[in-house]
Amino acid sequence: MSYSANHSEQRCFMKHAVPLLLATSLLCSGAKAHHSFSAEYDDKRPVTLSGKVTEMKWSNPHGWIYLDVTGADGNVTNWALETSAANGLIRRGWRKEDLPPGTELQVEGWQARNGAPTANIRVVTLSDGRRLFAGTSNQNAQQEK
Repeated sequence: MSYSANHSEQRCFMKHAVPLLLATSLLCSGAKAHHSFSAEYDDKRPVTLSGKVTEMKWSNPHGWIYLDVTGADGNVTNWALETSAANGLIRRGWRKEDLPPGTELQVEGWQARNGAPTANIRVVTLSDGRRLFAGTSNQNAQQEK
């Protein structure tokens, strides 16, 4: 086989196979990192929680709010509250300054199927009355207007 034929085959491979491999790799990595609402949360287990923020993680594919909630027995439980991705929150009007540790708020959402103190949340209400839509992945949820 001549040099030019071999070189031509290599260019064809690079032009077609490499982009396909990259696209497949990206799709597979995203699929492993993400889940459907119904796989982890139960839309028959709504929760309304009030407490103080301990941490806000602006991350992808989901942001997370950690909230200390005091139960009727006086025990404090730290809930992990899933939101949409950071860029989705920003598009909905959230700012990184909205939830510093110690911020009191109320959240509405759905608890994890396994009963853990984890929820996918729909809306956050701040102490000043401002409501922020959290971008739930629950397809059965009524969306905020």
